[in-house]
Amino acid sequence: MTDRPSEGSGPGSEQGAEPPSSSIPDDEWEQFVRNSERDIHTSAPKEPSARARMVTERLRQQEARGESPPGWRTGPAVMNGRAERRRKLWAVLGVPVAVAVVVVALKPSLLPGDPFGTGGPRAAASPLPVETAAPTAAPGASDPETPTLDKPFAGSPALRWADGEAGIVLPEVKAVGSVPEERVRQALKLTKKLLVGANLDPKAVRGARPEAALSVLDPKQPELLDELDTALRSPGEKHDPVTLFSRFDPDEVSPVGDVIKTRGRMTFKKGSHGGVAVRADYTFVYPVVRADGPVEVTRTIVRRVLDVELADPARYEVTPGRLLLLEYDQEIGNSSCDVHDGYLHPEFSSSGPTGAPPSGPTTDPYDRSRDIDDSDDCGTVTRT
Repeated sequence: MTDRPSEGSGPGSEQGAEPPSSSIPDDEWEQFVRNSERDIHTSAPKEPSARARMVTERLRQQEARGESPPGWRTGPAVMNGRAERRRKLWAVLGVPVAVAVVVVALKPSLLPGDPFGTGGPRAAASPLPVETAAPTAAPGASDPETPTLDKPFAGSPALRWADGEAGIVLPEVKAVGSVPEERVRQALKLTKKLLVGANLDPKAVRGARPEAALSVLDPKQPELLDELDTALRSPGEKHDPVTLFSRFDPDEVSPVGDVIKTRGRMTFKKGSHGGVAVRADYTFVYPVVRADGPVEVTRTIVRRVLDVELADPARYEVTPGRLLLLEYDQEIGNSSCDVHDGYLHPEFSSSGPTGAPPSGPTTDPYDRSRDIDDSDDCGTVTRT
């Protein structure tokens, strides 16, 4: 049996410690005594310093007034709290940032300035070169973006087309047979004036009488002008002004912005009336919204092909400086079928069609590589 120290002689006694029986070596016992004295010394309560008392009192008073620094009693949790908030903030911000990184990885062209040199939005939104010959195919698919008031041509091939008159570029002028260069230039300019007045003039597009376009036509074509007057005054199935003029009912729709996208070309040759014959083939894209009601942007696409001639007044009974309108044709995309009130009627995805159901072919209204369909049936467009 091992001997134990007597009562009162333990490590915490004031009398010190006496070694037990010889069963414990002296060096081990001395080490035990030293450790015990050290533990007692370090665990004993200490009188706080004057500075510590001042700081404690100040903090206590601040706490009583509700001014305690956040987390002052929590020790290391202050730093952990900041780190945790930082992690939570990254978690919140990290989700959209990660999504953006994924989107940019899939489509780096979305970054402004195209820093990766992919030729993305700049190439996609850069204007197309002037059309000098018939395209060989329809425009490629566009991003499926919904048009808005700020971006009415989003998701349309027309986004890269020229604005308004800038899209009607006259071809290089040269003499045609006995017709001098100056007469050719005059014919081209008059044709452009007719196109602008019939399809781009803001007042005419909003339903007013297209005076500028009518002023280009030769009044010595009385039958033609009488028919156009009848169509504008009393539109109907047989006389509808939209066959030549782009017009919208201002009580029904309003244009979005001032831009009408335009693309096409002109060609010319020697005419059959001693002058120069011009063919114009142009497509116009009109973004509109309802005049009242939900703000929803839609587009109507109108393609027009005109054959005109600036005839020789010395040989034919014509008015100098006026055009003979020999033939005209049109193809209209996204307008109600069989409605002949003198206006184009765009259809919106949020509402059903207002005219007769389409029975004609399905076509791409942006496809300028094909001829205009001669069918009188109202068809369906693949996109607007």
